[in-house]
Amino acid sequence: MSDKPVRQPGPDHPIDVQPASGPVTVRWRDKVIAETDSALMLREAGYPSVPYLPLADVVEDVLEPTDHATYCPYKGDAAYFSLHDETAGAHADNAVWTYPAPHAAVAEIANHVAFYPDQVDIDLPE
Repeated sequence: MSDKPVRQPGPDHPIDVQPASGPVTVRWRDKVIAETDSALMLREAGYPSVPYLPLADVVEDVLEPTDHATYCPYKGDAAYFSLHDETAGAHADNAVWTYPAPHAAVAEIANHVAFYPDQVDIDLPE
């Protein structure tokens, strides 16, 4: 049994997950590395909205699993990927995260990934 706290979203810390209103495209080093019509937008408390894209819609060979991990009491244990491009010798450490087994309140983000916007360019629907 884990001693990590589990918190439920509520009025003091709202979390909402809804389908994005259109396609989402992610570019890294001017290359499209993810494109989907099935993104989810996670809106949490006072934070900027975060698009979560199905892992299946990400170019697989740019993702490199890392040992980095974090914990969010509202979402659960996060795992990370670095981005790499062997042909260009480019690398972005821990630029992508996922919740492999998210808490029930955000279960729909399982099998989805999110990108740090300072590492990639994200085109969102208007």
